[in-house]
Amino acid sequence: MTPILLDTHAAVWATSGNLRPAIQRSVDAAAREGRLLLATISAWEIAMLVVRGRLKLSVPADAYVRELFALPGVVTAPLSPAIAAAAALFDRALHADPADRILVATAVAYGASLMTRDRRLHAFARETKSLRCIVC
Repeated sequence: MTPILLDTHAAVWATSGNLRPAIQRSVDAAAREGRLLLATISAWEIAMLVVRGRLKLSVPADAYVRELFALPGVVTAPLSPAIAAAAALFDRALHADPADRILVATAVAYGASLMTRDRRLHAFARETKSLRCIVC
């Protein structure tokens, strides 16, 4: 089965019970099967959201990130030089947010479906056919 890469917001929602039940079941199944991916850029993005006051956590950001990436069934998708370069080379149709560009490049590199609510990423997936997205 196809791996699932969680967009940062999807990862936060999955751990806080804020995904629709059917989507949460997909995430849980992927974790049980060892095909649930988290990109290293999500660790940076979570910390930045906390620093900017856009995400409130009950524990420090670094502890949250460690716990998130250590959840059973979660596979870390590291940022490689090839992924970093690919993120920079995407067409301008993909918006300029570096974290989103890296997430897209990571999903493509790992042959994963990107679980996201970001409409721009869904539009990019429809246009390019190199990215598969799951709405969350």
